[in-house]
Amino acid sequence: MAKIDILVGTTLGSAEYVADEISDQLSDLGHETMVHLGANLAELNQEALWLIVSSTHGAGDLPDNIVPFFDEIQAKSPDLSQVKFALCAIGDSSYDTFCQGPEKLVDLLIQCGAQVYVDKIQIDVQYDPIPEEPALAWLSGWQDQL
Repeated sequence: MAKIDILVGTTLGSAEYVADEISDQLSDLGHETMVHLGANLAELNQEALWLIVSSTHGAGDLPDNIVPFFDEIQAKSPDLSQVKFALCAIGDSSYDTFCQGPEKLVDLLIQCGAQVYVDKIQIDVQYDPIPEEPALAWLSGWQDQL
């Protein structure tokens, strides 16, 4: 079974709830998951799938808890060519910076050689007030590839 590191960027907790639900669904399928609320490169497995579950904070920024991870990657520019990742972004389309926070992290990962595993999902809380539901539906669409 697959190993999945779930990296969470959250301000008010909704991304953490989504990450926990995703982790539970993957664990039920026999996959090994680890949820990281404060990730650093040393604790992440580069052979695992990195599943990023993040909201956008402020004016298109990453939530405070995942900024140190972003800063570490930016400072070290590690070779992440072995890393595959997926993005579950959560935002509110009433802001013109809808889901832009996690896109900054994704861009940085790609600059370091990481590869997109599946198409991202952008959950709009204006239309999906319970973001766990579309996130789990998205996961169900590709979890058999793991």
